[in-house]
Amino acid sequence: MEGIPGNEKFRKEAKKGDIIVAGKNFGCGSSREQAPESIKGMGIKTVIAKSFATIFYRNAVNVGLTLIECKGTDIIGNGDLVIIDAYKGEITNAKNRKKTEFIPLPQLESDIIEAGGLINYLSSLSAKGRLKSAK
Repeated sequence: MEGIPGNEKFRKEAKKGDIIVAGKNFGCGSSREQAPESIKGMGIKTVIAKSFATIFYRNAVNVGLTLIECKGTDIIGNGDLVIIDAYKGEITNAKNRKKTEFIPLPQLESDIIEAGGLINYLSSLSAKGRLKSAK
């Protein structure tokens, strides 16, 4: 993030529970799980972007990082508080009361993220007897 103009202080200023708001193709060039793991490890709760690189998107879901693809990110400014209704697919900027919509994540992806990642999700299925091992 520090290589992006205007983000030189990102690592020092980002706080647990913060949200990253980005433009198009967020995560481009990040083909390993370490990229979303690093973001999640900083305590970043969610990334909202106009679009995501496909491999980054899948890796983020697999590590349990919440992603929201939303074309209307322009309503959000640096430091603004946003209210996300994941079920309605709506983001409200609490500062200016502007709203934008997004398509909610598919249920399986939501379940994986809610479990904290793919390994936790599969472990919970196994513990419930809902995952059969291949023999």
